[in-house]
Formats: sequence, C-alpha cells, structure tokens
Amino acid sequence: MGAALRTVRLIQIAMLVSIGMYVVVGEVAGRHLNTDATVLYAISFASISVVGAILVVRKTLVLQSEAELREKPGDPATLSRWKTGYIVTYSLCEALAVFGLVLRIMGFTLTHVWPYYAGSFVLLLLFWPRMPQAQTSRSRVRDQNVDSG
Repeated sequence: MGAALRTVRLIQIAMLVSIGMYVVVGEVAGRHLNTDATVLYAISFASISVVGAILVVRKTLVLQSEAELREKPGDPATLSRWKTGYIVTYSLCEALAVFGLVLRIMGFTLTHVWPYYAGSFVLLLLFWPRMPQAQTSRSRVRDQNVDSG
C-alpha cells in the first residue's frame, strides 16, 4: 500500500507543478486576438461537466475502494482500482488547467482563464491521497449499530 500511495502522491505533485508551467506557457504564447464569447461559454460548460465527472469517479472508484481496503488492506485488485481512481481524478482535474491554457492561447485574458488554473490546483490539493486505515473491531461494531439503528 505504501508504494501505491507514494506513486499517487508523485503523480499529484507532478500535475500540480505542470499547472504552473501551463500558466507560464499561456503567458508566453498568449495572443491578442479577437475572442469569441461562445468558445468561453462552451469550455465553461465542459469544465462544469468535468467537475461532475470528478465527483462521480471519486465516489465510484476511490471511496468504494477505500472502504474495501479497510476490510481487506492487502487486496491487489482493490488497491489497483484505488490507484486508478486517483489517477483518473487527477487527470480530470488537470483537464481544467488545460482548458485555461487553451483559452489563453486563443487570446483570452488572464482574468478570464485564472479560474481554470486555480480550480484545477485547488481540486488537486483537495483530493490529496490518504492511506485507508484498517477497521478495528470497535469501529465495525459502531458501524453495524449505525446501520441497524
């Protein structure tokens, strides 16, 4: 489990660093063209959809896998699904920053695109991976009491 957690954290840190690189590239490569608000609205809609997909992936892959890893800490299939869930979540978070980069290169101002960079960065930090802790017999009893009551 420790190696998987380290791998996921390294991927997350690399993606956080890449957001900073996107900002720099966007500022260097940004053009001053006439921009179309329709493009901004379309990418904004796509971004909202990506955030929804992030929540779905997190619930279906990451949180379910964490619950299963509490029961069976060494299960390789569940650990693989947990790791995959985080990688997909981070890739979707990174997509928001890429949307910002695309908009900046198309000529939108930094004022228009900073929410994409910031949103991506905040979501990557928000979903910091944590090691699922094995359930103790006391917490299992408590969970059973909550479920039955």
